[in-house]
Amino acid sequence: MSDIALLGYFLAFFGLAFVWPTVRVWRRDGVNALMLPHDDSAAGVAAAGMRVVIAALVLLLTLRAAGVPDAAIGIMPWLQHPAFVAAGSLMLPAALLWIIVAQAQMGRSWRIGIDTGDQPPLVRHGLFARSRNPIFLGMRIAMAGLFLVLPSAPTLALLVAAEVLIQVQVRLEEVHLASRLGDPYRAYFHDVPRWL
Repeated sequence: MSDIALLGYFLAFFGLAFVWPTVRVWRRDGVNALMLPHDDSAAGVAAAGMRVVIAALVLLLTLRAAGVPDAAIGIMPWLQHPAFVAAGSLMLPAALLWIIVAQAQMGRSWRIGIDTGDQPPLVRHGLFARSRNPIFLGMRIAMAGLFLVLPSAPTLALLVAAEVLIQVQVRLEEVHLASRLGDPYRAYFHDVPRWL
């Protein structure tokens, strides 16, 4: 995958996976699905961290597309094996398709962050019958795919940072949903694995 194609993929990824579903919920239901706090709470720190990861990712891929040399990016040539690149190249579109399907199945329940006001219905069908967090799972797969396609110190750092932030956010959401939805969520929690 070329550097320009990789940048295009992630711009499309953010647009299709996050911007469009948020706009769709706003247009259809009049609900602002963007629930990311700007404070020093755990959710606020996780949200700020993900904003930094996304900005750093776009900056890195823009630099690559502009022709910044491998040495300046910190490429790990010993990991640039064709099998790894092929696996990453398959993981990237699979992750995006997975997320788009999960977004469609969430419908009006789509939120970015924790909605402390409205409580949309719990989604238990489709991918959500197999994973409590299919969208976060897709994000994890996309970040791992990026590292396999472009193994470098920055992509490794972004992979690790995103992984930690996703793990924190998922646990915050689990506590919130258990407190808001009670027994139905607790049953879902025990019936369906966190990831797959």
